[in-house]
Amino acid sequence: MTKPPPAPPPPKLELRKVSKAFEGRTVLRSVDLAVPAGRSLVVIGASGQGKSVTLKIAIGLLRPDGGQVFLDGKDTTRISRGKRLRQAEQFGMLFQGAALFDSLSVWRNVAFRLINADRVPYAEARERAIEAMRSVGLAPDVAKLFPDEISGGMRKRVGLARAIVAHPEIMFFDEPTTGLDPITADVINNLIVEQVKRLGCTAVSITHDLASARKIGDEIAMLHGGRIVWRGPAADIDNSGNAYVDQFVNGRSTGPIRVDA
Repeated sequence: MTKPPPAPPPPKLELRKVSKAFEGRTVLRSVDLAVPAGRSLVVIGASGQGKSVTLKIAIGLLRPDGGQVFLDGKDTTRISRGKRLRQAEQFGMLFQGAALFDSLSVWRNVAFRLINADRVPYAEARERAIEAMRSVGLAPDVAKLFPDEISGGMRKRVGLARAIVAHPEIMFFDEPTTGLDPITADVINNLIVEQVKRLGCTAVSITHDLASARKIGDEIAMLHGGRIVWRGPAADIDNSGNAYVDQFVNGRSTGPIRVDA
């Protein structure tokens, strides 16, 4: 008797029917998002459409009002604080603006988690931080500098080095190219693609930068009005057949997306 094929693995990360409101204003309405292991999903959309809230719920910084969040097929929506902290050990995060600590040197910024959460000895933490810096194109002599002594592009590299230093299973990117010129932004996008592939991790990004979305995403999903209105391969974004995506991609003021002047 022929055995049935094995069941496919669950998504690495899944949001199922997730909703969220603040002070009576609904931000997310029954959002479904599933990201297979090793894939990169980028969520695009105009400002105020719920991208950041979606990311915070995926990470566990916010709890949804309705729906569930799954990690490797396990419901993590309302787990305890201790389990939430252990879950976070699987994550790496590149914050918008890099979010570096101005009072700490570059290497201490990169090693912040290693020292303060993982309790890695200083010598080992510094060695691992410099290794992570090298992987994003930063020379070891940058380690002793402070954030106000380096450029915006270098700050982003430091933020990326901090995100990858513990070899996470899931990477989150919050507007990774905000504030960068087009050339520097493309360098950062290439580094993101390179590091995600090197680590073999899953990636979830939010951005309104279409050049970045095209470069770093295997798939793109558009969030509008608290709902996913389209999802497809990154290569299909210019021919989506979706009125919301078409207006957003072409930057038109007329269409189903209303703009408050």
